[in-house]
Amino acid sequence: MKKENIGMCGLDCSRCLAFIATLNNDDNLRKKTAEEWTERHNSNPILNTEDINCNGCLSDGLLFSHCSECKVRECGLEKGIKNCKDCKEYKCHELTELQGHLF
Repeated sequence: MKKENIGMCGLDCSRCLAFIATLNNDDNLRKKTAEEWTERHNSNPILNTEDINCNGCLSDGLLFSHCSECKVRECGLEKGIKNCKDCKEYKCHELTELQGHLF
């Protein structure tokens, strides 16, 4: 059974295609994911295969570009927490806005 890798916002990074492609070093999945995410999110600039790399939100390693700029992640790291549910301000505007885009 795969261990969960829960991000700051509560998403399971181990289910993310960028995380899976990185974990398995799968260039075909990277390519497919770049194409799908570019189309789905009208991404500009266009995502490339090289963009699809991530070791998970709380890792010290590679982060997908949007994860490295995530305000929710930055806030949690500044507060020294591992998950938004541990925050006194749970469920803040930033988290609600992010989750609105994801679900």
